[in-house]
Amino acid sequence: MPTPLWIILAAVVAAAIGGYAGYIYRKSVAEKKIGRTEEYAKHLYDDAVRKADEYKKEKVLEAKEEILKAKAENDREKAENEKELRERRNEVQRNERRLLQREETLDKKADNMEAREDSLNKKQAEIQKLQEDAEALHGRQVQELERIAGMTQDEAKQAIVERVQKDAFHDAAAMVREIEARAKEEGEKKARNIIALAIQKCAADHVAESTVSVIALPNDDMKGRIIGREGRNIRALETATGVDLIIDDTPEAVIVSAFDPVRREIARIAVEKLIMDGRIHPARIEEMVDKARKEVDNQIREAGENAVFETNQHGIHHELVKLLGRLRYRTSYGQNVLKHAIEVSHLAGLMAAELGADVQLAKRAGLLHDIGKAVDHEAEGTHVTLGGELARKYHESPDVIHAILAHHNDVEPQTVEAVLVQAADAISAARPGARRESLENYIKRLEKLEEIATSFDGVEKCYAIQSGREVRIMVKPDDVTDEGTKVLAKEIAKRIEKEMEYPGQIRVNVIRETRSTEYAK
Repeated sequence: MPTPLWIILAAVVAAAIGGYAGYIYRKSVAEKKIGRTEEYAKHLYDDAVRKADEYKKEKVLEAKEEILKAKAENDREKAENEKELRERRNEVQRNERRLLQREETLDKKADNMEAREDSLNKKQAEIQKLQEDAEALHGRQVQELERIAGMTQDEAKQAIVERVQKDAFHDAAAMVREIEARAKEEGEKKARNIIALAIQKCAADHVAESTVSVIALPNDDMKGRIIGREGRNIRALETATGVDLIIDDTPEAVIVSAFDPVRREIARIAVEKLIMDGRIHPARIEEMVDKARKEVDNQIREAGENAVFETNQHGIHHELVKLLGRLRYRTSYGQNVLKHAIEVSHLAGLMAAELGADVQLAKRAGLLHDIGKAVDHEAEGTHVTLGGELARKYHESPDVIHAILAHHNDVEPQTVEAVLVQAADAISAARPGARRESLENYIKRLEKLEEIATSFDGVEKCYAIQSGREVRIMVKPDDVTDEGTKVLAKEIAKRIEKEMEYPGQIRVNVIRETRSTEYAK
């Protein structure tokens, strides 16, 4: 059934009335909100104006305080400036007063100087007059002396000069002879003392074995094992080492013979290792020889390094160090060459220190002077030439090379150190006990010393000590008095000088001792 029209109209009118009423309500609410907003904005504006006034007043007060503070600071600086100005003015016034006082003092001194100058001028005039009078008197005296002597002043002066020259020449000649004799005596004495001191400070055993080495065997059956079947083991050993193995009737011993001491040492070590191992055949022999060669190389290197360390000569080329180590197995007249080189180094250094020469250069040249002996059996030429070539090859200094070349006078020594190395080499070789050939002479000299001392009456005991540089004599106190000991020492010394030849000097020490013994019963 369709809706009636009046209902529709009523609904439309009701909707229009509701919309109008809503509009009126919203308008009234909005007007209220606008009013409150305007009131809040006005409140904010009033508050901002009030705060701005307060901030303005605060900044004005701060500005006034800054102005007052700046004014106070200005017044303080002004006061300080005025104070400083017053002090400077006072200082200037004081300086002016001091200057015035000094000026017055200088004026007084100037017046005094003028007075003294006048006085000195007067005295100088008087002195000049006296000098003229003295010269006139001297002239008259000279004329009178020339008249009395019958010769002029120049002739008399010439005669005196000639006589003085003659006397001076005579005295000078006598003085020169005396100085020369004294210098020669002192020089010889000083040289003997230096050499004796160097020898005394440096002494070592140098005698070494010759060209054979003896190897002890556990039993004689080992000889057959070393020889091997049909001699193959001994041939392999001799081929690998380059030595001669001598197996003779000597019980429980094998002799290794070779001119080269390094090869002989390698063979000795290899044979000893084979004996300990027990397995002796050609392959094992080659293996042991290689091990022995490496062991000897290590010993050579260590010996060279020890020699360099002992003489404090660092910086030597490692090849030269190795060659130094080879000298450990080299002998000369039974003297170990490496120990000889070390001793020469020490002797040369000691003498260089006494004479004020280059100690390090002398020690280095002394250590390397026989380096050529490490290769002289492998290369042609003398050990001096080979040593110089080796030193030059491994960049040693020209002074060291020269000392090596000059130590046997192959070239003329040009430096003090070269002469010292030459002298140290001779001392080390001739030192008692250094070489076999001089050992017998050394013993004979000691025996001769004791024989001379004991030949005198009253001598009870006699001992030659300090390598023959001192003979100590004990006398019988009943036969020789205290005064007699001095006479006896002098007589023994004269007899030694007359009958013996020896380097340096020998001290004769006579000792007399009296002992009294009683027994309490």
